[in-house]
Amino acid sequence: MTNKDDQSTSTAVQEAATDAKSENSAALPKADPCTLVIFGATGDLTRRKLAPALYDLACVGCMSPHFDILALGRKPLSDDAFRKNLEETAAKSKDARGFTAEGWKDFAGRITYLQLDPEDPASYQELAAHLDKRGGSPNHLFYLATPSSLFAKIIEGLGAAGLNHNDKGWTRIVIEKPFGHDLASAQQLNQMLRAVFAEEEIYRIDHYLGKETVQNLLVFRFGNLLFEPVWNRNYIDYIEITAGEKIGVEGRASFYEETGALRDMVANHMLQLLSLIAMEPPVAFDADSVREQKVQVFRAITPMTVEQVARRTVRGQYGRGEIDGVKVSGYREEAGVDPKSNIETYAALELFVDNWRWAGVPFYLRTGKHLSRNLTEIAVHFKRTPQALFARTPDDVLDRNAIIFRIQPNEGIAVNVGAKRPGTEMHTANVQLDFKYREAFGTRSAVAYETLLLDAMRGDATLFTRRDEVEAEWKLITPIEEAWKQIPPPEFPNYSAGSAGPAQSDDLIETGGHHWRSLDPLD
Repeated sequence: MTNKDDQSTSTAVQEAATDAKSENSAALPKADPCTLVIFGATGDLTRRKLAPALYDLACVGCMSPHFDILALGRKPLSDDAFRKNLEETAAKSKDARGFTAEGWKDFAGRITYLQLDPEDPASYQELAAHLDKRGGSPNHLFYLATPSSLFAKIIEGLGAAGLNHNDKGWTRIVIEKPFGHDLASAQQLNQMLRAVFAEEEIYRIDHYLGKETVQNLLVFRFGNLLFEPVWNRNYIDYIEITAGEKIGVEGRASFYEETGALRDMVANHMLQLLSLIAMEPPVAFDADSVREQKVQVFRAITPMTVEQVARRTVRGQYGRGEIDGVKVSGYREEAGVDPKSNIETYAALELFVDNWRWAGVPFYLRTGKHLSRNLTEIAVHFKRTPQALFARTPDDVLDRNAIIFRIQPNEGIAVNVGAKRPGTEMHTANVQLDFKYREAFGTRSAVAYETLLLDAMRGDATLFTRRDEVEAEWKLITPIEEAWKQIPPPEFPNYSAGSAGPAQSDDLIETGGHHWRSLDPLD
């Protein structure tokens, strides 16, 4: 028999979700009119991420009628040929929701292709003349979807051609990661950017910050009295942040040989997640207020010494193994990889935020390629309750509470709590209160690039990184990289493709009496 109160509660939840969905559809933010100029438009990022995201934004009515795309690339292509290449990828993309040929035809009419060599200084005068001649919106958004080795040349070229300022409208520039490869290079790139553009015109993009669950961290923490009072060292035991991937280097060996897992994932994505879970409440949800609190978190983390790096970091490299029943090669067997390469495809580390809120609470970060599962999550583990009442109950039966923020796949939030099993005896079990965005609101969350592109066109830099943020991150990562050069590398490979990573990673977290959440796909 169903309780009437339960029915009413269930109906209210469904109605609230439906209302939220309708409200979001009716109140979609609108982008400013602008011309989006994409450097590296024939590359993988534009095809797989930018084009599907822009198509979606246009389809749901976020774009101004005066929005156009000027795609730049070295290949000699006609407008139609370039549009066709994008269409073939977008039609198969999971990010292009509701793709239709008719919808694409309307969107493609906004796209113009211009052959241009970003390393030729004369090309920028040609670009300036083209923008002036083509008319359209006077607002210009330059997007650098190129290898980072071209950033300096493009920035200098835009400045030399006078494209860094605009008397008739605004000018902004979006920079993809990696933003430098160490502290010195990041500082140099920042100085070059600031010599050409004002800081408020610079948008350093980290696509993790566009994910719905990442943005919801602040709402969850600061908008719920149930959790805000216990978000500190008095109640929280440890925090783990995981970014696992089943894929390998996927044809990007030349990039990965210069980068590795620490620079590729920890130096940006994972430190950004750490800052959001650990930051103090900002005075307002605006760019400067949020980013100032994130910087304070990084400043509270003391860079490691060589001896600390040896104890509190782990690096790994995958060998041969099996993923989803398919045998895969080891990293050193990948095309373009040095057969003796010591580049890490896995990194784990223990960090401490040395401030009043978090003193003594370890933050464990791990990321790796060719692991057993695609999973990005933050797990906040609370301390155990005094066990006098359950003195005879084993710890593994009545586990500690935990809050898990799933960032991908299946974005949502889960809370692990203890409950009594049905029956006459006092037997306990761990249960999970689970919230999934798609189930709750009846719609899939916008992909990260949609959110970030729209914000850049609206002039909202809240979800982009500031100059001092980037440099503060590198101040933590560069000492680890330098220490690894001094410390003999492990015997690579030290984990099999399809596993949870090297055994040394378990030793790292278990030394503190903790454990990683399982990467078993069945868990």
